[in-house]
Amino acid sequence: MKSTHFRKNLLEWHAANDRPLPWKGEKNPYYIWLSEIILQQTRVEQGLPYFERFKENYPRVKDLADAPEDEVMKMWEGLGYYSRARNLHATAKNIAYNLDGKFPDSYEEILKLKGVGPYTAAAIASFAYNLPNAVVDGNVYRVLSRTFGISTPIDSTDGKKEFAKLAQECLDVKQAGVYNQAIMDFGATHCTPKNPNCQSCLLSEKCVGFQESRVENLPVKSKKLVKRNRFFYYLVINAGEKVLVKKREAGDIWQGLYEFPIIETEQTVTNRNQIEGSETWHQFINESDYSVLRVSKAYKRVLTHQKISIQFWEIQVENFKNDYEKAGFIAISRAELVGLAFPRTIDLYLSDKSLSLELF
Repeated sequence: MKSTHFRKNLLEWHAANDRPLPWKGEKNPYYIWLSEIILQQTRVEQGLPYFERFKENYPRVKDLADAPEDEVMKMWEGLGYYSRARNLHATAKNIAYNLDGKFPDSYEEILKLKGVGPYTAAAIASFAYNLPNAVVDGNVYRVLSRTFGISTPIDSTDGKKEFAKLAQECLDVKQAGVYNQAIMDFGATHCTPKNPNCQSCLLSEKCVGFQESRVENLPVKSKKLVKRNRFFYYLVINAGEKVLVKKREAGDIWQGLYEFPIIETEQTVTNRNQIEGSETWHQFINESDYSVLRVSKAYKRVLTHQKISIQFWEIQVENFKNDYEKAGFIAISRAELVGLAFPRTIDLYLSDKSLSLELF
């Protein structure tokens, strides 16, 4: 298929199938950037209310820059991939204070922003300024690989170069923003990963993937993702109305979010002595001054590279050990927990009314 034929038919499809979204047609680069960061690795349906909430609470980039970090993280709570929120906040500060509040207006300068890669830079450049930069995301890889019958792995260096070149060749440079939106919408709603709508597709007659019955096998990935198994045991230590929490540090998942004292193991714990005999347990709990109130069910989280099993131990003590502050923890009331940003699983645990006892 020729790129001109592909472009013509894609834009014809888009004209008849445009899906309304609140950021479509938006020319304010701040709002476009905000929507694109939220939609990274996030479904539109999930990201939409977050976009509306951020836009309402931080109508200008300076409003976001001036917001406390904990407030921004709390606003982001539940979206996952929290490095996006940290980069969002850092970039807002950079634009507000180092760039005089002016959003960059070239692809090269947009690409320099923290948390912005080639795809996001191309999206902002084309949507805000109609600059001729083609987007290449999962939807674009899928559409192009099927339509042009490309079996080069999309996660290879050669594949990334090949698809970037083809995407740029197909781009309508006079209406780059419209074209980029068209190909992303086409991949998201028509040329979907499973059960694509090939029978009523304008491109099917010349789509190599369809004509050669290869649609389900494209695009190709060369690397199989191996997920690491992790087991978290949180100690929810209560003294009266107070509980110990700490903000997670850099170097691991959920950086900047709060958590309880944690014991991590390589396998599922089968004996409570493995918990009560651990170094972390003795660091925070006196041997003769505690009672285990309950042990929760195991919560499961599947992240991009990890599968995590999480269990919560509710523990009552008379008094906290004196050196908990040296370990970076603070003691706050249970009522104050709602104001802190937690990983999604901890948030679910705190709101779960059916905590089951599993005391071995």
